[in-house]
Amino acid sequence: MSEPASISFGIAARYATAVFEIAKESKDLNAVETDLDALEAALNDSSDFGALISSPIYNREEQSKAVSALAAKMGLSSTMANTLALMASKRRLFVLPQLAAVLRDLIADDKGEVTAEVVSAKALTKTQSEKLAKTLKARVGKDVKIKAAVDESLIGGLVVKVGSKMIDTSISSKLNSLQNAMKEVG
Repeated sequence: MSEPASISFGIAARYATAVFEIAKESKDLNAVETDLDALEAALNDSSDFGALISSPIYNREEQSKAVSALAAKMGLSSTMANTLALMASKRRLFVLPQLAAVLRDLIADDKGEVTAEVVSAKALTKTQSEKLAKTLKARVGKDVKIKAAVDESLIGGLVVKVGSKMIDTSISSKLNSLQNAMKEVG
């Protein structure tokens, strides 16, 4: 991890831990999780929101006003709204994507869940997704929440990441392996 990324992650981790502890103490974790869904959707859908949190053009006051208006419009919990306001006043909104990821991990860990990132050549059906979650649960011992993505370059098969473990059963990976083996022979 590069030094700036490491610093950003450290800042995000501190804010995420504080939000998590406040939400847990006030029994408000479900509201914070809903807030995270809304914030991540806004980050993915709105380039203006991304510019607001990362651009140095906006000063503290402008960021604070914009974030307060967004929090009210999105119906965010007071915990998340106050956190965003504090982050804006400290010029720390740029770590919002990392904060969301760390906070998701803390909430999932508290619930006894783990997230599996699954990349497949075609979109998984609901049945396939449930079967995979059940299989992974037996392997890791925790409830598994699947975050699915599609990458047609895999040709077939899956790439599954759970924590630091990765299982790659994609056809493209097998073809690359075969190609490397053939280079070594000839």
